[in-house]
Parts: sequence; C-alpha cells; structure tokens
Amino acid sequence: MRIWDVDPGYLDRQRLLGEHRELHGLYNILTQGKKGYSRHPETLRWVGHVDALVLRHEQLVEEMTLRGYNHQSPLSISAESSPVSWPEIFINTPSEQYELLRGKQVVEQGRIPLPDSRRTLWAQHKYSSMARDPHRYKSIGPEVASKSITFEELADLLVQILRIPPLPGRIMNALQHMSGYIKNRDVSAVPFDENTSAVLLDYIRKGVTDEDIDYLNNSTALGELGVWI
Repeated sequence: MRIWDVDPGYLDRQRLLGEHRELHGLYNILTQGKKGYSRHPETLRWVGHVDALVLRHEQLVEEMTLRGYNHQSPLSISAESSPVSWPEIFINTPSEQYELLRGKQVVEQGRIPLPDSRRTLWAQHKYSSMARDPHRYKSIGPEVASKSITFEELADLLVQILRIPPLPGRIMNALQHMSGYIKNRDVSAVPFDENTSAVLLDYIRKGVTDEDIDYLNNSTALGELGVWI
C-alpha cells in the first residue's frame, strides 16, 4: 500500500489507478474500522487525517479526468475539519519518491516527466505555487538559479506548498498567466463571471491538447488546480 505525496501528474497509469484503488481501501479502514492493513505504516500516518486523504483523492480524480478516465467513486469530506490537517511524516521523502518512480516507471511515464534537476522541478510547479503564495513564488526562482536550495529541500517545500488551499483570485492570476501560452484561441471569448476559473481552466486544457504545449502539459497546475475550482 502506498499513497504518494508528489503530484499525481508524475504517476504512470499503473500507479495512478493503483493509488486510487488503495486510497479507497485506506479510507474504508480509517472510517469504517475495517482491519485489512490497519497496522501498515501508510495507514498509521493517515490516522487523524481523513479529510486530507479525501483531498488527495480529489487530486487523483482531477488527474484521472485529465487523462480521459471516467471516475464514479466519490468520497465525502467533513465540513467540520478546517483547516485540513496533513500527515507530518513521509514514508519516503518527496525526493526519494521521485527516485522510486524513476526505478518503477521504465516503460511508461506519467503526464509530467520526472524532474532531473531543481530547475525542471520548479518549472513544473511554478503555477501551482503562484496560485498559493505569490511572495514565496517570487523568491523560489532566484534560490533555484543560485542553487541556494537543494533538490531535496525544494521537493519537500513544493509538496507543502501544494497542500495550501489557493485563494480564488490567485487561482485566476495563475490561470491567466498559463493562458498566455495558448496561441490559436481567443482568451477574450472566455466569459468573466463566477464560473470564469472553471471555464478558463477548460480553455487551457483544450489548448494544451490542440496545440501540444509541453510546458503547460508538464505543469502540476493543469491537473491539481481543478480541485479548488
């Protein structure tokens, strides 16, 4: 049993669907008292963090939807737990998880290529970070360029940043930046109302498919921001 901490976009088909299946099993153990893997280290670290587990499920669902899967097994989240509490420990650190995936995903890759440098890792997370903390977003780039932050530190930091709920205005800001890469569509046609973020994300996703824009396809934001819209 494994629930990954890195973005689901890095998972190949086998690991994406496998984590989704195992997450449902873990959810049942934690909410229904089923035994199964109740003493497994992965189970133990999620005790008291069911709402975070449900958010991880939503991240998986967004990624599955992005890849064309039809999801039909929703989980409920408590409205009483705010802010959501995430596990403080990792079975393997985020940087170790990338290496584990590199060893497992030899034939098939995820939507996002596994990062081979700090620069690549940061490029893949830029818009997800922009949607959470613009000030931290502005400081990470120089740290990456100057190599004052290690790959291991950056990998851990980005996992923590993506656990922060993004504000609607910041989501819109990130999406507007992303839409600038879509060349053959007219962003002015996107209606600006309460549904703008969802419409704009859909516009970007279609543009990425139609124009084969690797930079956006390799972005964590293309998948995970849909959880918050």
